[in-house]
Amino acid sequence: MDFSSALPTFLIVLREGTEATLVVGIVLAYLSKANQSFLNKWVYLGALAGLFVSSVMGAIAQKLIGGFSGTIYYLCKGIFSLAAIVMLSWMLIWMTQQAKTLRFQVQASVEQALRSNEADKVGWGLFTLIFVAVLREGAETVLFVTGSFNPDPTQSGLAQYAPAIGCVFGIVAAIAIGLAIFRFGAKLNIRIFFQVLGIILILIVAGLVMTSLAAFDLANTIDKVFNTATQSYEFLDPPQKVISWFSLGRQVTDTSSFLPADKFPGIVLATLFGYSDKLYATQIVAYCVFLSTMIVFYFRSLSGKQIFPFLRTQR
Repeated sequence: MDFSSALPTFLIVLREGTEATLVVGIVLAYLSKANQSFLNKWVYLGALAGLFVSSVMGAIAQKLIGGFSGTIYYLCKGIFSLAAIVMLSWMLIWMTQQAKTLRFQVQASVEQALRSNEADKVGWGLFTLIFVAVLREGAETVLFVTGSFNPDPTQSGLAQYAPAIGCVFGIVAAIAIGLAIFRFGAKLNIRIFFQVLGIILILIVAGLVMTSLAAFDLANTIDKVFNTATQSYEFLDPPQKVISWFSLGRQVTDTSSFLPADKFPGIVLATLFGYSDKLYATQIVAYCVFLSTMIVFYFRSLSGKQIFPFLRTQR
């Protein structure tokens, strides 16, 4: 049984979940320091609400994409992949630039909520803060994993649900990291942890660039037509393009003889980084442009340099 398809969802959920867990942990630690632990229930309720709404969003998105087949399925898969590329790339750079002041920003929000003399207003303020933080990370995760939860007919047993299993383990690991840091004082270098996961995330999203192009190409391809005379489908040779100018170009690589994408270790690279044993010119160019651009932006943000004026850290 092959569980390699659990790796991408595990890593994505681990990173996004850890970010949300850190926000929750910072708020709980601050409330404890301020002798306001009786407000913890609002924090837990906000986290649960964020998880619930994220799950509902995921179920709706999964139902939409899982209910289609053929051209519509590939078109939806391409659109969701494109949305995930934009959202994950944006939030990676934004969070990297906000990391140094994250604790202070969260504490400032908690202080503002605590200034109210009415307990309900304080509670709802904390609830909203945590709810938005968890929902934001959950929405990013939903965009990435949508379309991955359909059972894989080529696998048997639990391996059919490997992406879902990776998601669950990612949530558990993120919660464990948060608890270890804020309750047990674990000496995890969270800065290095996020930097390493950030680089892995860039490679995963770069793989989405190639898979989204492949999905759009399949949605743009008509390989069979229905013959009303024979009441059956006839395959076209060669297949036709709906939009003639959109093409992946000529095939550039073929590594199927020594590193097939459907066998180990190629299948691990395919599910984690979008590897394909047959790549086309447009895919390679798009991958290289995206990867080089994101690496430059990412390391500039790590060094404290501003990427765009509207990404400037609020102080």
